[in-house]
Amino acid sequence: MPERVPTHLAIIMDGNGRWANERGLPRVAGHRAGTENLRRILTACTDYGIKILTIYAFSTENWGRPKAEVRGLMNILEMVIDRELAELHANGVQIRHLGQLEGLTPHLQRKIRHALDLTRHNDRLILNVAFNYGGRDEVVQAVRRIVADGIPAEEIDETLLSYYMYSGGLPDPDLVVRTSGEMRLSNFLIWQAAYAEYYTTPVYWPDFDEEELRKALLHYGQRERRFGLVTQT
Repeated sequence: MPERVPTHLAIIMDGNGRWANERGLPRVAGHRAGTENLRRILTACTDYGIKILTIYAFSTENWGRPKAEVRGLMNILEMVIDRELAELHANGVQIRHLGQLEGLTPHLQRKIRHALDLTRHNDRLILNVAFNYGGRDEVVQAVRRIVADGIPAEEIDETLLSYYMYSGGLPDPDLVVRTSGEMRLSNFLIWQAAYAEYYTTPVYWPDFDEEELRKALLHYGQRERRFGLVTQT
């Protein structure tokens, strides 16, 4: 059992397509396998005492993927809501959406809003789903809301801007994990992750199991978080 775990864990769930390609399967099969994996990682996070989990499910850039793949991802999101919502609610998971609903079908928007409303008072684990999300777009949208609220420029500081982010009111991520071996943020939580610890693994997301999560947490526990300061001697 890791001695120290993050309060807020963020995961870039990468490698679904390559996982499928290596098995001679369509890319959407990899996304389905990745969705199945999320269930066990959610359970493991709860067991470890992690309070907030943020997952990168669909970026604003992902709209440029083949139409069949995009359509499959939308279908998977709807399927997950239909199949998992009741159990997530029963287990005390609060679902939040990071990103924009614009661009999604009205039918899917209604389902997402229902999931958010149903679970809004749960407090065992907060699950932030970054769907139709981009970090730069999040900053732009936050600034637009600040302007729309008529806040003078001289009153704008980091605390205020953080409040207007999609994750406003939540602590920043302590640890960002990326699967599949890539070494970049890919426009994910670029404001909130300024002082997060990073961990990358070559394991594809569908194979990132409880043991792989434990390795990430053990690695995190060995880090010294200084937030730009120096160690006191």
